[in-house]
Amino acid sequence: MYKDEMLARLLEQAEGEGADLVTLRAIVEEATDSGAERVLDRLGLADPKAQDDIDQLRELLRAWRDAKASAWKAVLTWIVRGMLALLLIGIAVRLGLGDMIQ
Repeated sequence: MYKDEMLARLLEQAEGEGADLVTLRAIVEEATDSGAERVLDRLGLADPKAQDDIDQLRELLRAWRDAKASAWKAVLTWIVRGMLALLLIGIAVRLGLGDMIQ
């Protein structure tokens, strides 16, 4: 809790001295650092392995996005192939080529 103690001391100093700009900036910096540490701790990201976990999550998300894009491309490819096949069948029927097969 070093950060919390530092913040408390800075606040006491600000009250005693009339709070100059440097002191106020130091208070803001300490308060934001302390708040960020609390948030990371609450999220379970305060341990040393947290960066590795985040990197792995990003890799998984990237892989998911790539797989999703590939799946959409495959679906669109099959739809286009099906439509082309139907078009060719329609042309064959229109030209009377269906009678030659039988």
